Amino acid sequence: MILFGLVFGRWWRASLLAAAVFWPVVLLAGDAIGLDGSLMTAAALGVLNVSAGVAIHQSVLWIVRNAITQRPRAKNP
Repeated sequence: MILFGLVFGRWWRASLLAAAVFWPVVLLAGDAIGLDGSLMTAAALGVLNVSAGVAIHQSVLWIVRNAITQRPRAKNP
């Protein structure tokens, strides 16, 4: 899920929503959890994992954008 956040971190809102929906579906399909209270916990953990990847993606994006837009400083004679 962190890799999902890293790849799709540009669209962070859609990534978090997709994590909340698809991570519990993946766990249900793999019989890792049942239809009880752990479904909401699985959704929350999926969002937490994706948010870590999104945070890394957004941080790298911010650093790269700032590095590109910096102007070289003129030397004083």
